Amino acid sequence: MTTAIVEEVRRVRDAGVGTADIARATGADRSTVSAWIRDARTPTGDRRDRVIELATAVERLSRVMRLSYVPIWLVKPNEALDDARPVDLIAGGRFRAVARIIAELEEDSFS
Repeated sequence: MTTAIVEEVRRVRDAGVGTADIARATGADRSTVSAWIRDARTPTGDRRDRVIELATAVERLSRVMRLSYVPIWLVKPNEALDDARPVDLIAGGRFRAVARIIAELEEDSFS
């Protein structure tokens, strides 16, 4: 039976985020991410938390930009984040910094 967290990994992948970038965001090896996608393993602990944060970012970003651009936005240096890449901040446990920028995008799109 597929767990909800595995479904989140698959949603992120289906949104176009590559296995390498999911691995980068979660601190897992690419082979581990592939195992998650196949439902052969399940992320736990900090990796589970990073999956949830990445999935949240992808979901929110997909509401304010083309889905095809979301994977690029995640790896592109962002001036509002002192030129850090959002995926690296998520990997470092700094999702809230990324979420603040996404909130600004959400405000602009819905105002």
